[in-house]
Amino acid sequence: MNQKYEPELKKEVIRLYLEEGRTVKSLTDEYNLGNGTLRYWLKHTHKECDEQTEETDAELQRLRKQNAELRKENDFLKKAAAFFAKEID
Repeated sequence: MNQKYEPELKKEVIRLYLEEGRTVKSLTDEYNLGNGTLRYWLKHTHKECDEQTEETDAELQRLRKQNAELRKENDFLKKAAAFFAKEID
C-alpha cells in the first residue's frame, strides 16, 4: 500500500528516532506507519545528509583557501603601510 504522509509527520518521526532514541518499532506502531516506511525515510535522510556534508566540505575548503589568500594580502598591506610610514618620518 503506497500511502502519502505529511512532511511534518516525517520530520517529527525522524526527529524522535534520531534525537530521542525511540525505536523503529515503537514509532511505527504509534504513528501507524507501513512496514519499512520509517527505515526508508531514515535511509533517504542519511543520503541527503551525506550529500549536504560533501557540499559543505567543498565550500569550507574554498573558504579556507580564500581566507589564506586574504591573510597574505592583509599582511602585505600592513608591511607596506609600515614602510611608507617610515618614509614619511
